[in-house]
Amino acid sequence: MTLVRWNPERELLNVEREFNKLFNVFNRRFGFDVHDYKGEEIENAVWTPLTDISEDKDQYTLKMDLPGIKKEDVKLSLVDGELIISGERKQEHEEKDSKYHRIERSFGKYYRSFSLPQKIEADKINAEFRDGQLTITVPKAEEAKPKELEIKIK
Repeated sequence: MTLVRWNPERELLNVEREFNKLFNVFNRRFGFDVHDYKGEEIENAVWTPLTDISEDKDQYTLKMDLPGIKKEDVKLSLVDGELIISGERKQEHEEKDSKYHRIERSFGKYYRSFSLPQKIEADKINAEFRDGQLTITVPKAEEAKPKELEIKIK
């Protein structure tokens, strides 16, 4: 018997998935063009990695926890201003002579997406994967950086 851990996020994803299907049906019926490039990945996602997002004057930084995942198993892309991170964590095979008392780690496909601001340097986005943590830096465009003007006192 396979144990499946109840995950409230999965339930919310199921509700979102059903609403998306409903709206896509209406959009197609009334002639609106539907570009659902991420639909299949969202539908198959079982868990979402925890992410910290910070900002300084030069860039945005995203730090995502992906323990037990190899760098080669992480897919990172930028589509229409949306940063998309997806992949899969494989479940360890259960030993025949052992019995699990608790399974709390999530396994299976994951998906996470973030809408990026308009004023970034998309061609300079950098990603580094080390010790189960993915760090993505998104540089701000010059016009988005805060400018300080010194005002002389007379």
